[in-house]
Amino acid sequence: MTGPRYTKLIDSLPSSVPFVAPEQMERDRGAPFSARLGANENIFGPSPKAIEAMRQTAENVWKYGEPDSYALRHALAVHHKVRPDNVLVGEGIDGLLGYLVRLLIEPGDAVVTSDGAYPTFNYHVSGYGGTLHKVPYKDDHEDIQALINKAKSVNAKLVYFANPDNPMGTWHRGTDITAALSELPEDCLFLLDEAYIEFAPEGTAPEICADDPRVIRMRTFSKAYGMAGARVGYAIGAPDLIRSFDKIRNHFGMNLLSQAGALAALQDQEWTNQTIENVSQSRKAIAEIASHNGLNALSSAANFITVDCGADGNFARRVLADLLRQGTFVRMPFVAPQDRCIRISCSNERDLAHLSYALPLALKAVR
Repeated sequence: MTGPRYTKLIDSLPSSVPFVAPEQMERDRGAPFSARLGANENIFGPSPKAIEAMRQTAENVWKYGEPDSYALRHALAVHHKVRPDNVLVGEGIDGLLGYLVRLLIEPGDAVVTSDGAYPTFNYHVSGYGGTLHKVPYKDDHEDIQALINKAKSVNAKLVYFANPDNPMGTWHRGTDITAALSELPEDCLFLLDEAYIEFAPEGTAPEICADDPRVIRMRTFSKAYGMAGARVGYAIGAPDLIRSFDKIRNHFGMNLLSQAGALAALQDQEWTNQTIENVSQSRKAIAEIASHNGLNALSSAANFITVDCGADGNFARRVLADLLRQGTFVRMPFVAPQDRCIRISCSNERDLAHLSYALPLALKAVR
């Protein structure tokens, strides 16, 4: 019997998916969830103008999207006060992470991240044979100084840092990030994942020149703009680095409808501002639900709240399992000691009412 001849690297890797989709979990449990509070999606949805733009564009879906997402890229440049050659549009931050790792990482190259941070980044690094070096969180925050110190010690080519962080929702001031960058080792790229930045307090985003060759920033339309299913992300970086993506990226990866919807969403900042306010109110409501149940909600600058269940990871996993049994989809950090928590996405009043009912029952069941 013959078959494909896989590379030695692929043969050495486990078959894995960073996140099991809630739809698959529903199939496994044989019933839909009553409240979808686990994927950090924006239940408040995209701007109606974005939906209309995609609807109007649908009749032209026989066309390929422009390979360089010209209109969206130029609008993003204006929005961020940078040049178009500082901007790259791609298939969500996940897709851009894969391209960046492909650009930089060969088998054995050192990459630094936080232990328990966004697992899809690790998935890409492992897929290209990079060697991951992880540092622990410090007080439930990513430890930027420890990351940079580790990068120095292992001669890292790439450092991953999310601000605000997922899964904890914590954040650093932008001035602290710019100060730490002065110690970044030579020829090491600092990857700043800002997927949740629109929800963060003023001053969270560091003031970094887009032409700075030490840094690449990544943002998304999945969170504040409510377009997770459209898969639109973008990077801001030095022109030489941005141009280098053209050597390996999928030039027809962006579909026409996503490009049109993202452009319309970007132009409707009034809707985005209302969404940010909705998320802020939802964070307060989740924190109150946690408090009423004797739990501590961590301060969050994202569209979710991480709730400390007050014990260890085994206890939190039992709480999570009972919530899932009740039809409440939530997730949790994977690595101790952060796995003492569960993570709850911001949502509407109906879903939060379900959470308010289900959480005390789950805690009672496992105590």
